Amino acid sequence: MTTDPPVLSLRGITHSFGAVRALIDVDLDVHAREVVAVVGDNGAGKSTLVAVMAGALVPDAGEVVVDGQEVRLSSPGLARQLGIATVFQDLALCEDLDVVENLFLGQELRRGVLLDEVGMEREAWNLLGKLAARVPSLRAATSTLSGGQRQAVAIARALLGEPRVLVLDERTAALGVTQTAEVLTLIERVRDRGYGVVLVSQNMADVQAVADRVVVLRRGRLNGEFDAETARYEDIIAAVTGVSPPRGAGGGSSWARSTSSGSPGAPPGSKASGATAAWARRPSWWPLS
Repeated sequence: MTTDPPVLSLRGITHSFGAVRALIDVDLDVHAREVVAVVGDNGAGKSTLVAVMAGALVPDAGEVVVDGQEVRLSSPGLARQLGIATVFQDLALCEDLDVVENLFLGQELRRGVLLDEVGMEREAWNLLGKLAARVPSLRAATSTLSGGQRQAVAIARALLGEPRVLVLDERTAALGVTQTAEVLTLIERVRDRGYGVVLVSQNMADVQAVADRVVVLRRGRLNGEFDAETARYEDIIAAVTGVSPPRGAGGGSSWARSTSSGSPGAPPGSKASGATAAWARRPSWWPLS
């Protein structure tokens, strides 16, 4: 785990929707070159926390600190200016537009009064190349892309402007095994390029494959923080559900990453391939989602 100062810190974040307390005194640190997984059951407060980091929601109480300076994230635009980019669960891609048009929607490059189509294509190839993402054509309509390719376009768009922190909300939801492996590989590449990554997910196999730290939310409160390399499955699930595992369950299995091959769509020895192996090794009492 890194000892460098965090790029983004949340302190005492609290927010309510009427009588419902969605977040209660939540702390979170995000460092460069680190994937922090935020996990929890439905209604745990994950989406509210994402909205706070994205600048879409101003919390009732608490502090947001970016590079050591307290800030007020009053809008998504301000969050982007401060280096925090978010990819929401719905991706927000326009089906009828091609890859280049989606990447630069609202931030088109211009030469005088005309669009710089060549410059945007060049930058699009550069962005996708950094992620080693493959699309059939930059001028292919987004509606023709696979789920994994759409995720790559959404992540590449978020990286425009070189943010410091990338927040990913349920990136592998509703994806098949091959597409999930592609997205997990993308997340690793983003981290390896120096970004801090916040991965919100309910899929423990995905979390085990790429996370460096695991933060658990339960009923709006921080209910545990774990080192992904050493934490046990049963401890993570116990923190998520609030129910201790049956005595002797799990056999003390840890989150040690597998390097076995065999995951469809993932190269042998990759963490993405380890995700499928980890899922196969889950304890019998582990919830399916």
